[in-house]
Amino acid sequence: MIQSDPFAQIEFNARRRTGGGLLTPIVWLGGLIATALAVTVGAVLAVLTAAAVAVIALIAGVVVFFAGFAFRARRARNARARQDEGVIDAHKVGDTWVAYGWEREGR
Repeated sequence: MIQSDPFAQIEFNARRRTGGGLLTPIVWLGGLIATALAVTVGAVLAVLTAAAVAVIALIAGVVVFFAGFAFRARRARNARARQDEGVIDAHKVGDTWVAYGWEREGR
């Protein structure tokens, strides 16, 4: 018998077998095991990904913490250098040294 419409039998019930055969329970069990294995692997990968993100966040927090210390130390050093009156600047002019910064203001 020749069918004129090749898509006439494509529907949900057209693919089901009524008898199934002897291998149906084994195939069903194999599908169940494959599904359980896929769910387990997905869960393990999700946990590993979450752990990796947590470790990256922890390392980034430590880096930001130490960067804050470094910037605070840099600001303190620059402020101390501006306020330090004990440092003088000296340049050699010819055969003599000329010093700047030792004069006190307000005399």
